[in-house]
Amino acid sequence: MNIADATQGFLEGYFSTCRRSAKTRSAYKTDLAQLIEHLGPELALNEVSAEALERWAIKLRSQEYHSVSIRRKFATARVFFAYWIRKGAIESSPLWKIRLDLGGERLLPRSITGSDAKHLIETAWAALEVSNQPVTEPGDSRFLHLRNLAAVEILFATGIRVGELVSLNIKDRHEDDASFVVNGKGSRQRLAFLPDDRSQKAVRLYCASRRNIATDNEALFLNASGGRLSTQGVARMMNLYGKTAGIVVKLTPHMIRHTVATLLLRFGADIRVVQEVLGHASIATTQRYTYVSKEHMLSTLRARHPNYHLNIETRL
Repeated sequence: MNIADATQGFLEGYFSTCRRSAKTRSAYKTDLAQLIEHLGPELALNEVSAEALERWAIKLRSQEYHSVSIRRKFATARVFFAYWIRKGAIESSPLWKIRLDLGGERLLPRSITGSDAKHLIETAWAALEVSNQPVTEPGDSRFLHLRNLAAVEILFATGIRVGELVSLNIKDRHEDDASFVVNGKGSRQRLAFLPDDRSQKAVRLYCASRRNIATDNEALFLNASGGRLSTQGVARMMNLYGKTAGIVVKLTPHMIRHTVATLLLRFGADIRVVQEVLGHASIATTQRYTYVSKEHMLSTLRARHPNYHLNIETRL
């Protein structure tokens, strides 16, 4: 069996028995396509060597992939070879002979300031069109502005991923405690709460309008054609609102998630609470946000610490 056939068999077999998101499947497919390109599609699966995989790592480094991306690609390869070991196609994985040491590179999450977040939310509210006429069509601009406002408020209130946002269904909303059942990574469920009156009001306004749309679609968020809103649709909306709000960087939905985490820690939230809010399986994933908070802490200390204000004299 060559590497191309093995990849096709893996994608069909592994994902038929293992619950993973469509995004995860797409990432695996991309990573393995790059591996096939490097090894050659006709190379036999049992002839893949550790040396060939080491050359792949060198190639990825030369193409300026970040360490985290290279680790992910090799993690995909590890699952791939383990699958065929279980199937009896190969006796061992060539990765067992490799120690991947890519250093301690750490990429800090990209976020926006609290001031920018404030302008973004105000921009979404300012776009609303006030009318006494009921909305019955998903393409109505009044409906779309309400939808966008609710999406922005939920993203900022809960810090959920954009994929989790567009996957929400009407039944996932619990109005009594202003929460949503979120289906996160690894089939893990959690509750996401709207903690303030403003975000709750935005969602109530949208849901009242959403009930007037005649459709069998169970999605909470609809696009202009009445289908489920896509992640790309949210991304376009966020980019447009970001420009209108005067945010100089290209705003993405994931930056809102990073911003929520950073500001929660900055304003004193316990890191375990932030872990639960974000739906991280490991506290180590959440801890990367403390690096951003440390920058804020240091800048505050340098501006406010008494050592900078007491004019203490020394004898040296």
